[in-house]
Amino acid sequence: MIEETITNVVLWLKLFVETVGALLIGFGAIATLVRFFRILGHPSIRAYESTRLLLARFLSLGLEFQLAADILGTAVAPSWAQIGKLGAIAVVRTGLNYFLAREMKEEQEAVGTEPA
Repeated sequence: MIEETITNVVLWLKLFVETVGALLIGFGAIATLVRFFRILGHPSIRAYESTRLLLARFLSLGLEFQLAADILGTAVAPSWAQIGKLGAIAVVRTGLNYFLAREMKEEQEAVGTEPA
C-alpha cells in the first residue's frame, strides 16, 4: 500500500517536472520569436546574438527539467532496460547542455554581456 502510494506520488511528480520543462522550452521559443520579430526592423549582430542566447538559456533549463523527470521515472522500480535508456538520455541531454553552455559563453564574450 505504501509502496504503491509512493510510486504514484513519484509518477505525478515526474509528470509535473516534465510539464515544467516543456513549458520552459515552449515559453523560451515564443519569447525568442517575439524578440526576433522586434529586431527585424533594425537587425544587428549584437541583437541577433542576444536573441540566440535567450533561446539557449531556456533550452538549457528545459533540458535539465526533462532529465530530472527521466530520473524520477526511473527511480521507482527500475528495470535494466529503463536504466540503460536513462543512461543514453542522460548522455545525450548532458552533451546538449554542455555544447549549449559553451556556445552561450562564447556568444556572451563576443557580445560583451555578463554571464547568466
